[in-house]
Amino acid sequence: MEKMIDRLIEKIKQTNNPTVIGLDPGYEKLPNCIKEKYPKDIEGVSRAILEFNKALIDATYDIIPAVKVNIAFYEMFGIPGIKVFEETCKYAKQKEMIVIADIKRGDIGSTAQSYSNAFLGRTLIENIEIPIFDVDFITVNPYMGTDCVKPFIEDCKKYNKGIFVLVKTSNPSSGELQDLKLENGNEVYMQVAELVEKWGEELRGKYGYSDIAAVVGATYPKQLEQIRVKAPHTYFLIPGYGAQGGKSEDIALGFDSNGFGGIVNASRSLMCAYKSDLWKDKYSEEDYAKATRAEALRMKEDLNQVIKNK
Repeated sequence: MEKMIDRLIEKIKQTNNPTVIGLDPGYEKLPNCIKEKYPKDIEGVSRAILEFNKALIDATYDIIPAVKVNIAFYEMFGIPGIKVFEETCKYAKQKEMIVIADIKRGDIGSTAQSYSNAFLGRTLIENIEIPIFDVDFITVNPYMGTDCVKPFIEDCKKYNKGIFVLVKTSNPSSGELQDLKLENGNEVYMQVAELVEKWGEELRGKYGYSDIAAVVGATYPKQLEQIRVKAPHTYFLIPGYGAQGGKSEDIALGFDSNGFGGIVNASRSLMCAYKSDLWKDKYSEEDYAKATRAEALRMKEDLNQVIKNK
């Protein structure tokens, strides 16, 4: 059976684009042409978000290999929001995009297993296994140790799924904990990177990368380069491009000599392209999806130029 990481790499090759579009919508990100169509209540806003998400997927599914759906932006709207999260994931899968659920779960024992059942595995009812969200990858927080990650790893093996484990995150204060030095000389983030590399040994695919992958931020290029050396079989989900300040030349440090090794997330810069100085004069608000596509193609060219010239 084809490894999930191989499926992701094949989609990257097919689209010639190491990009993932992050769908982290809030009401303020929606164009007025959508807002005005729906009631200003939880149900109405949720329906508006779903229309927005579907339009962006329709505009990019043939040029972007994957979508990352951050559950926090849906949970804030309660049950209607969770339904939109589910429908967004299903719609992206129908368009043959790789779906990453950004859920950042991390707990132990039956709690971790229950999280994994919901997103990677199956919920068991009287010996009947029922898929719930059934996405391709999820993000996992490892900071409770190996036993909080193990249930997810086991379900990756059983159901051919993948995880991106938080290693070095892109936020400004990540160094308060992640950069602390340990007695063995490693920083905390490097210790986690070595664990991720070890956890993934049994799940490597034909390109040499594992279904047990890592989140490494673009905003820390030195650390990105160090982790690539220490974890050569670990694929990276790289947030921080665009609105957070990550540059393509820095991101290239996370890729290998064959142009693989990472997929770069952009959320605000793609979702809100219609508001950006680069595109707002060319595309009207009603053409928000066209602006997103134009920015996706610009981002693709920007990344490929530096990655392929390493």
